[in-house]
Amino acid sequence: MTADLEERAAGAPAADRPRRRWVVPLLVLVLLGQMAAVMVTTAVQQTPTIDEPVYVGTAVTYLEQRTVRYNPEHPPLGKQFMALGLAFASPRLDPAFRGDQTALGRHVLYGAGNDPYELMFLARLPIIILTLLFGLVVFAFARDLTGAAGGVLALTLYAFSPDVITHGSLATLDVPAIGFLLTAVWLTWRARDRDRPLLYLPLAGVALGAAIATRMSALPAVPVVLLLALLATSAWQRGVPVRERLRGLAVVAGVGVAAVLVVWLSYLAVDPGLRWTAPSGTPVVHGVRGLLTAWLPLPESYRDGMRIQFGFEDSTFSGFLFGRHYQGSLWYYLPAALLVKTPLGMLVLWLAGAVAMLTLPRLRAAVPYLLVPPALLLAVAMTGARDFGTRYAIFMPIFLAVAAAAVVAVRWRWAHVTAAVLVAFVAVSSVRTFPYYLPYSNEAFGGPARTHLRLHDSNADWGQDLGRLADRLREEYPGEPVWLVYKGAGVPDAYGIHARDPLRVPADEVHGLLVVSDSSIAKATGRLAALLGTSGQPIDEVGHSISIYRRP
Repeated sequence: MTADLEERAAGAPAADRPRRRWVVPLLVLVLLGQMAAVMVTTAVQQTPTIDEPVYVGTAVTYLEQRTVRYNPEHPPLGKQFMALGLAFASPRLDPAFRGDQTALGRHVLYGAGNDPYELMFLARLPIIILTLLFGLVVFAFARDLTGAAGGVLALTLYAFSPDVITHGSLATLDVPAIGFLLTAVWLTWRARDRDRPLLYLPLAGVALGAAIATRMSALPAVPVVLLLALLATSAWQRGVPVRERLRGLAVVAGVGVAAVLVVWLSYLAVDPGLRWTAPSGTPVVHGVRGLLTAWLPLPESYRDGMRIQFGFEDSTFSGFLFGRHYQGSLWYYLPAALLVKTPLGMLVLWLAGAVAMLTLPRLRAAVPYLLVPPALLLAVAMTGARDFGTRYAIFMPIFLAVAAAAVVAVRWRWAHVTAAVLVAFVAVSSVRTFPYYLPYSNEAFGGPARTHLRLHDSNADWGQDLGRLADRLREEYPGEPVWLVYKGAGVPDAYGIHARDPLRVPADEVHGLLVVSDSSIAKATGRLAALLGTSGQPIDEVGHSISIYRRP
């Protein structure tokens, strides 16, 4: 398809050629522009999700106290980007504050005299900007593989992905980490296709370092990126002189060194003295994981963060899938959740793109770059202990958007028309859920209004609708008594919601509006289950994440 376009352009009148050169940049601008608009809108409308106050509070301590003491289980780089936005608000933090990271986030947002809406938007804004920049990487990578048509297709899938929009508009770490990882992989690909690998491989090392300095879940991809860097040199080829082979291996080692340096610099930028005391209760890790943690040439605070993460993985959490509340984790949870949360047209294009890459000889070389990393990360994530949401697999819509571009290289007569129809279906499905991207589910599973019946936590109800609830109660139910069971990190009183806890009194004393987060409904037991059982059907819902009952 790309070749046909080039041939037509070559035969077109000279006056038409400049116009055609502007078509692709204009499409890129339109796609990223609409993505920016919807992300800013959701960022403004959503109140803090469960994880965000911890990151925001920690980012403020980077500015005010120059310490990495809080939230050590996540490296600092992503929170440093948030701090760039927060610096414009000059946030206040009580020097006498003492408490854990959860209390810190609540104190910064609600107890120190700051404006929570302003702080949350300024913390989210750098993540939105990074997400848009990673969209350019998606476009460039796909264009390198299949031409401008493939680049536009990939960027469209990325820009309309409900998961990418959701987590790209929150002050969280998932999208930045995978965006940097994709950038590292793309740079190794460009190094392979060019005669100057030394121009791209050091940058790939920097991007890889940024990924692991943002979130530790990117660590399993490090060996893959180093192997891809090796493919960009001649060191792996047969018959190469020993000197050339050693030179190639040294270049690959340089990629690893660059990544390690970025991690060290991210810690030094917060605390040049690298002051660190391991938190009490830091798990002792044994076996292979213990050796890996001890041997990594990274700051001690990073390695203690890994130990904390391993401790989480050794714990037992509850989950919810297709109406079933269970203890522990299910190996098939993430594939099932992705099936619900991904637009149907996107699922088809992912599969078609993967098949095209595996079957078309000229694209087969890209398989290790675009299919191996997400497959490896998904396999690792499926063994995790926390069945909390597709954000743990956010690499799928990011990497596979690029892989889907391979469909434009298929010679079948109707391939391009079919791909265009599927892309349009994705766009329509995404636009229809506006502005409720977090609880999105595709049409086969009833759309966002029914997501809470099948999934919970960051898939549907992550505490994001406290502000919307306040507006609904004020506009539709003024003066009525409110009883609230809220699963989130926000403080209801800060938004004008003055409610009582129905679980602290006998059920027969609960009269008026009973407001319950859908994640709490999904996992209701004991007193809450009994209370819901005598409350009839909901009379209203807010943001597809909070249900309202009326008890006479």
